[in-house]
Amino acid sequence: MKEKTFHMVSLGCAKNTVDSDGMAQILNHDGFSPVDSPSEAEVLIVNTCGFIEPAREESYQVLRDLANHKQPGQVLIAAGCLTQRYGEEVVRQVPRLDGVLGTRRWMDILEVVNTLRKGDRSEPLYHLPEVNTVGRDTRGAIQAHLQGVSAYLKIADGCRRPCAFCAIPLIKGTLVSRPMAEILDEARLLRDNGVREINLIAQDTTDYGHDLGMENGLARLLANLTDAVPDVDWIRVLYAYPGYVTDRLIDVMAGHPQILPYLDMPLQHAHPDTLRRMHRPANVEWVYEIIEKLREAMPEIALRSTFLVGYPGETQEEFEALLGFIEDIQFDRVGTFTFSFEQGTPSESLGDPIPEDVKEARKEELMVRQQNISLTKNQALVGKTLHVLMEGQGMIEGTTDMITLGRSYRDAPEIDGMVIVEGEVPVGDIVPVQINGAMVYDLTAVPVDGAAKDTGSIQSSKT
Repeated sequence: MKEKTFHMVSLGCAKNTVDSDGMAQILNHDGFSPVDSPSEAEVLIVNTCGFIEPAREESYQVLRDLANHKQPGQVLIAAGCLTQRYGEEVVRQVPRLDGVLGTRRWMDILEVVNTLRKGDRSEPLYHLPEVNTVGRDTRGAIQAHLQGVSAYLKIADGCRRPCAFCAIPLIKGTLVSRPMAEILDEARLLRDNGVREINLIAQDTTDYGHDLGMENGLARLLANLTDAVPDVDWIRVLYAYPGYVTDRLIDVMAGHPQILPYLDMPLQHAHPDTLRRMHRPANVEWVYEIIEKLREAMPEIALRSTFLVGYPGETQEEFEALLGFIEDIQFDRVGTFTFSFEQGTPSESLGDPIPEDVKEARKEELMVRQQNISLTKNQALVGKTLHVLMEGQGMIEGTTDMITLGRSYRDAPEIDGMVIVEGEVPVGDIVPVQINGAMVYDLTAVPVDGAAKDTGSIQSSKT
C-alpha cells in the first residue's frame, strides 16, 4: 500500500460513472494515483447506487467486501446515492466504514479524504450537505465519462418531476442545470481528445435549462453544440421526459446531421389510470401524436422506451393496454422492470400488493412481445447499409476468424444492441457496413467493398 493512491468502484448508471470520474480527476490533480487492486490503495472509494433494493444490496456487498479486507492505514469511503439517502444506515451495515459522502457534494471528495487521512477520528465522518450544487460546482472536474471514442456528457443533475415510484428527487434533489458555456467547453475538450460520439445525459435531459429561465433549453443547447463542435460525428440524446419533446426540439434534431435520429423516452406505462397513480403524464394520445411527428421529421428514427409493470393497482386490463400500446408504436428498443417498493416515495401508501410471480410473468410477456418487434425491425435492415462506430475486436471462438464489434446510430452505449462485423476493422473508425444477418438485439454485417476505412459519416437517412 502506497500513500496518495486510491481505488474507485463505481456502481449504478452512467450519471454515477461521470461523478466517479469527477472525483478521480480532483484526486489526480492533488497528486493521488489510481490503482486497480484494493490492497495497493491507501484510499478506497465506492460510489454507490441506491435507486432500488437490488442496487442497494449490491452497494452494501461491495462495501462489506472492502471493509472485511481493509488493512491498517487504509481509509474506506462510501459515496453516492445510497449514502445520500441512508447515511447512518450505511454506517450500521458496514461497521468498518470511515467516511460517508453524499452524491449532492461529490466534489468535496478531497476535503473528506484529507480529513480521514489524518487518522485522528473515533467515529465515521459524515459529509452530507443538503444543498445540491453538482450542476454548478465541479471544482474544475470535467463532467464526462470517456469510453474509447464515445463519451457521456452530463448536462444537469437532480429532478423536479413528481413520479410517485421514484426516489431520485429524495436522493439528488431538484433540477440543477449546468451553465451552457461549461457544457460547450467540455464538448470541445472531448472533441480535442478524439471523441466522435457525445451522449447527453441527465435525470431528464428535456428539462435542461428550466431552472436557468430557459425555454426549449435542450433544443438551444443542441443547436449551440452543433456549432461548437461541428466535427464531432454523433450527438445522441438520452432520457427524454414525455410531454417535453417539443416541436422545436424535433426541428433541431431533424435539421442537424450530427444529432442522431435516436430518442430514449422512458414512458413507464400506457394506461391513463396507471400513469395517474404513478403521477406521470397520462395523455397517451400525446404520445401517439409526438411519435408520429418524430417519424415524419426523421423517418429512420430509432425509438427506445422503458416500462414498469406490477405497479400497485395495475389490473390485467391495464397491463393488456400496455401490451397493445407497444404493438401499436413498434419501438426499436424497450427496457422492462418490475415495481420495486420504496419507502419515502409518494407511492409508499399504495404498498406492494401485486405478487412477485405476477410481476415477473408480466415482465416476461411484455419482453417476448417486444423481442418479436425488435427482431422484425432488425430483419428489415438486412441488405441495407449502416455506418457503424467500431469499438472492439475479437476472434470467433474455436477459429482464427476476426470480428469487430460496433454500434450504429440505433444503438446507445451499454443498453442497446451491437453490430458484429466480419473481419478486422480499425477500432474508433466509423465505417459503412452492409447488414447480412439479424438477431433479436444484434445485427451482423460486412464492410462495404471499396468504402473508406473512416468516412466520418453518420447514417444513410441524414447524409
